[in-house]
Amino acid sequence: MTLPLLIASDVDGTLLTDDDKITARTRAAITAAEASGTRFVLATGRPPRWVAPVVDALGFAPMAVCANGAVIYDPSTDRIVSARTLSADVLAELAEIATRVIPGAGLAVERVGRSAHDAATPQFVSSPGYEHAWLNPDNTEVSVDDLLSAPAIKLLIRKSGAQSADMADALAKHVGRQGDITYSTNNGLIEIMPLGISKATGIAEVAEPLDITAEDVVAFGDMPNDVPMLAWAGLGVAMGNAHPDAVAAADEVTATNADDGVARVLERWWL
Repeated sequence: MTLPLLIASDVDGTLLTDDDKITARTRAAITAAEASGTRFVLATGRPPRWVAPVVDALGFAPMAVCANGAVIYDPSTDRIVSARTLSADVLAELAEIATRVIPGAGLAVERVGRSAHDAATPQFVSSPGYEHAWLNPDNTEVSVDDLLSAPAIKLLIRKSGAQSADMADALAKHVGRQGDITYSTNNGLIEIMPLGISKATGIAEVAEPLDITAEDVVAFGDMPNDVPMLAWAGLGVAMGNAHPDAVAAADEVTATNADDGVARVLERWWL
């Protein structure tokens, strides 16, 4: 492709190494792109409150598409620009399906306030006994009724010891048009998003006011939650460590996140 006007990068397993670092080479390539006028945007399953360490590692604060596209967040002002949610009624329907189809599964939701650190809004709320797939110090445990009582940007379904791919296959037969199923780890965790929402729609929302279209976007990702973005972008790049679904959706495969896969592509334009 010609010089990209926007770079969209997943975070975990893509931009970050396995020890949660951004290498000097990758940072230099992104900095050079930004200096030339190309926009850089984070596109992550992380909620806004988990973006700050990435911004610190980059050395600047790009716009962030968070929660798999459900939230557009501006870390430079700590402002939620927009949010798409599952209604309480839809959450209740999805919770009934999840607990019926995957016995023993725990439930959690991500909510959003006016900023990434809105103390008035408990942002991660889980049902009793929910087992986290990774360290989450932000958890507020409530009853299932309270869990489902307010809109949320995503529903999380977790079963320790299960495979996310198997859970997704089982749920897909029942969820229908209540939401979109995705996952960013195969460690027994499914995320259900508002219908039609993905990283692709989030990046498109950021790009539209800039008069940037899909063909001018290069996107990087490694997991099934990156598939819509990789397929939508003019150049979709899967990491060398990517899930087969991400590889199938991409136009090409680069090196792994541990071997500067993002930088190796960007250096075609910015050396």
